[in-house]
Amino acid sequence: MLFMPIRSKKEILVQKSSRLTKKTLRWLIVISSIPLFGFVTAFGIAPNAPSLEQIHIEEVIQDLSIPDFVVETQHNHTFWHQETIQRGDTIAAVLGRLDVRKQDTAAFLGAARDSRAMRQLRPGKTVFAQTAANGELLVLRYFFGNEELFLMEKVDQEFKMSEQAVELDSKIQMKSGVVKSSLFGATDSAEIPNNIAMQLPEIFASDIDFYRDIRKGDRFTIVYETLQDNNGEHAKSGRVLAVEFVNRGKSHHAVYFESRNGDGGYYTPNGESLRKAFLLSPLTFSRISSGFTNSRFHPVLKEWRAHRGIDYAAPTGTPVMTTANGVVSFAGTQRGYGKIIIVKHNGQYETAYGHLSRFAKGLKKGSRVTQGDTIGHVGATGMATGPHLHYELRVDGVQRDPSKVILPTAPPIAQKDLQDFQKATKSLVARLNIMRNIHFAALN
Repeated sequence: MLFMPIRSKKEILVQKSSRLTKKTLRWLIVISSIPLFGFVTAFGIAPNAPSLEQIHIEEVIQDLSIPDFVVETQHNHTFWHQETIQRGDTIAAVLGRLDVRKQDTAAFLGAARDSRAMRQLRPGKTVFAQTAANGELLVLRYFFGNEELFLMEKVDQEFKMSEQAVELDSKIQMKSGVVKSSLFGATDSAEIPNNIAMQLPEIFASDIDFYRDIRKGDRFTIVYETLQDNNGEHAKSGRVLAVEFVNRGKSHHAVYFESRNGDGGYYTPNGESLRKAFLLSPLTFSRISSGFTNSRFHPVLKEWRAHRGIDYAAPTGTPVMTTANGVVSFAGTQRGYGKIIIVKHNGQYETAYGHLSRFAKGLKKGSRVTQGDTIGHVGATGMATGPHLHYELRVDGVQRDPSKVILPTAPPIAQKDLQDFQKATKSLVARLNIMRNIHFAALN
């Protein structure tokens, strides 16, 4: 074995700096019993092996030629990025997250000042950008409206903009994943697009509370569509076509079906509708800060009293959904509720949404609302110590615990559509089964 004699730190640094050149590096090679590059070698020691003092110590210096490509800069490299549009985003904010340099951001905004697409930045949609290593923007694509393409390209150091309709081809993708820390952490690991991942809580909104019910080890398999342009490049993600979500050991299935009259929705493979009359929660993601109880210490009144609803802690401005179809019977201010909306549903049911910061634009008494519509935004009006939503389910005018009330479900597939449903969803269910089995085999 060969050992390099130990030298001072200063001497070693001087040696390294004096022998490095652009084309050649001088490496000090130490051959020892320490495994290199992660390889472990088993060896034995002979009984008559010499002691360390008897081992000849020699410094070995070897010249290694460095290929030209190692010392080349990456200035000529380009990269494709994508960024999902968030609520309240401007295109300048999106360019900032894409790390586009300031001078190109300014030039882009000037070239796009008359763009229809830039006035239609829709949350959940994706912006695709090609940039150089130094942040120079080369190409930006954004599909908006009814499959229209916004295209900004840099030509001779100037941005050229075009907006045009495009024909997109649909392709089916299949992905699987396991929850280790969070749902979106799992979908990111499985490389599932954000807008596809966001559809899961909507599909199973009546069966799974995606804030309280998700557990480590939950798994999912998704079949979804992606849309590509004529060049075969990814344009946008479409709709979840089929999904299996195993939550706390219970398997939930959904397949998408659109009837001949154009009505579409998600059903179990047996044709039962997944759309219940009421959603489990009026917020997509939130934390329950106070449950339904007959005795709670009121944080404002400083006394024990009943709490006839559920409080969901969420930031001010978080969208609030109506949990069922109905008609707004009240939209205004009521004592401790602050700004509140009351929705009357079919039969004896009523829901209330209190402490709102504001109502949805145009919403008023008599407005018809559909399950999942945004009717207001979380706030802290009335008797509230912080931003949250106070939600009530009322049956015959009496507040009831939503988790303990058996609520009606939507009707199943109509008999006249059953044959079409079975034909359309058979292949989707088969894809789910194949992908699930492949993923399960990989995990084991």
